[in-house]
Amino acid sequence: MTQITTSTADYPWRPDTTYFPASDVVPTALIMQTSTVAGSVDGDQPAVRVAFVDDAESAAYVAEGSAITEDDPGLDEIEVRTKKIARLINLSSEQYHQPNTATQLAESVARDIVRKADNSYIADSGGPVGLTNVPGVVNGGALGDDLDVLVDLIADIENNGGSPSHIIVNPLAWGALKKLKTATGENQSLVGAGVTDAVPMLLSLPVLKSRFIPAGTGLVVDKTAIISAVGPVNIATSEHALFASDGVQLRATWRIGWGVTRPDRCGKFTVDIGS
Repeated sequence: MTQITTSTADYPWRPDTTYFPASDVVPTALIMQTSTVAGSVDGDQPAVRVAFVDDAESAAYVAEGSAITEDDPGLDEIEVRTKKIARLINLSSEQYHQPNTATQLAESVARDIVRKADNSYIADSGGPVGLTNVPGVVNGGALGDDLDVLVDLIADIENNGGSPSHIIVNPLAWGALKKLKTATGENQSLVGAGVTDAVPMLLSLPVLKSRFIPAGTGLVVDKTAIISAVGPVNIATSEHALFASDGVQLRATWRIGWGVTRPDRCGKFTVDIGS
């Protein structure tokens, strides 16, 4: 008796689901570069529970022989829940099997996933909340003709115990910053000409640019204050759903979430990008 198994069946009868580490597929996503990945969960309800200590900052000098006042630090936690980014593509069987189609589609889907992830990470209003909308994030205000607002914002974050790790801006906002001049009537850029910069830097912090965040928005973040849950990028193909039309369906999903343990260690500012 011959038995049909997945080892002997043709591919349409045993379609694969492929899992890729997010760091390999979407390394440019802001959540991958500016947060501390604490784990991964699968589903809307499960959460990564992140414990942290709310420092009491009550250490004091005590005279010899005197009793030491007890003052325990607070034990706190945040729950990081995730949401799923998904993309579904329908192709004819003939198109799917054309040379380079699969590669080009994979790259396109990766760019689209980064677009959605970056937009959510910065600007979402709920579930989880984008960084610009997190209550308690330091609001530095609008930059003028100099970098004073940004200098003060970084100082405020450091004064709150943070260690700023990145500045995040839209490319249009970075262009506006590069146009700031050393003085009125001068043509020298306040942040350097930038023609030889291997990595964009501002006030000694690396600058990350993403065209997917609001154009006039800027962030100063402390990577250790942002905790994330990041799953693998899942790619699956099937010839069953479009069997009647001889088509192939490609599905990509990525589940991510984040939370901020200490919002006052991150800050936001705005940049006038002009017309």
